[in-house]
Amino acid sequence: MAKEGAQRAEETEQMIEKEGGREAAEGGAGGSLRAGDAKEMRAVVLSAFGGLNKLRVSKKAMPEPQEGELKIRVKACGLNFIDLMVRQGNIDNPPKTPLVPGFECSGIVEALGDSVKGFEIGDRVMAFVNYNAWAEVVCTPVEFVYKIPDDMNFSEAAAFPMNFVTAYMMLFEVANLREGMSVLVHSAGGGVGQAVAQLCSTIPNVTVFGTASSFKHEAIKNSVTHLFDRNADYVQEVKRISADGVDIVLDCLCGENTGKGLSLLKPLGTYILYGSSNMVTGETKSFFSFAKSWWQVEKVNPIKLYEENKVIAGFSLLNLLFKQNRGGLIKGVMDKLLNLYNSKKIKPVVDSLWALEEVKEAMQRIHDRGNIGKLILDVEKAPTPLMANDSTETSEAGEEEEDHEGDNENKERMPFIQ
Repeated sequence: MAKEGAQRAEETEQMIEKEGGREAAEGGAGGSLRAGDAKEMRAVVLSAFGGLNKLRVSKKAMPEPQEGELKIRVKACGLNFIDLMVRQGNIDNPPKTPLVPGFECSGIVEALGDSVKGFEIGDRVMAFVNYNAWAEVVCTPVEFVYKIPDDMNFSEAAAFPMNFVTAYMMLFEVANLREGMSVLVHSAGGGVGQAVAQLCSTIPNVTVFGTASSFKHEAIKNSVTHLFDRNADYVQEVKRISADGVDIVLDCLCGENTGKGLSLLKPLGTYILYGSSNMVTGETKSFFSFAKSWWQVEKVNPIKLYEENKVIAGFSLLNLLFKQNRGGLIKGVMDKLLNLYNSKKIKPVVDSLWALEEVKEAMQRIHDRGNIGKLILDVEKAPTPLMANDSTETSEAGEEEEDHEGDNENKERMPFIQ
């Protein structure tokens, strides 16, 4: 134990030394931290809802675990489409700012709160966090923490919880995926899309229809059965292959795609809405985009559902975890998923790694629908000096951007919760 404590102390000092001198560049006062002043940490702070200019890396007081919590020295954080919506304030009942965004991370257990069992200091873990994940240290209840398999690295671990739990819950808990069924998934190149494709491959004879931007097709063509350009008439393409439609539709887009998805369902088929990325067009929240997406949604007639034997459902992992207290259910799902990982049947797809200081560029990449798989904030990664064509430079003012149809040929709609 003494050896572990010495190693942790050395790690902390190295991190502090490596980050020393950045304070002035970030607009803070006081220069680098001293080794004896280890009660502060770096964190991404959202000062107010709006554009990319509302994000910056700042020093914050380091949290300490309360009863039933674990303190985790963070190594990597997941970046999801919902984080863009949080930044804009484009969610129901948003929390007050300033806040530290982020809902998932991986790292090393550094301290245990009272009554915590099943974990030890030094354990490699991944965790759900109710905000505050984008920081060097987080504290979260033990029920949201899971041990990392030996051959899974921290980046993969940060890409695992949100993507695979969301995909698994929708396929197996809500839609009851079975042998011989068919699934339509939008944003097939995104984190959830790739998780859906991998999980479908664990069931015999499942046909997966996917939509994605054309420039992603070469990279993901082997993960789905039939792949269509997201701007094409995918309804007709699906019906050309399967006249009866599909058994399951997973919709992260909303808007006009809701009616299209319902029209593709076979009798006893299930449509699941788990996102609304069509509402995100510019850098800041747009009432016009929200209204347009809302009015494009086909009004659901219960009598019609009854007559056509169709099921319509919704899924929000974060609400299930943090508002509806289903941590025990998610723990059981994670156990199944980790067994699949250990059997080498699934593996998270990591698109790219970004330093905390590069969070704006990383968010812009998601906004542009340019990623294949998951973007990761690597806490120990140094920012790239003078990034070429900095994607945040032209949008620092947080002005609204028009989403012209012709300008988006290479932009894929991404999941609400990735």
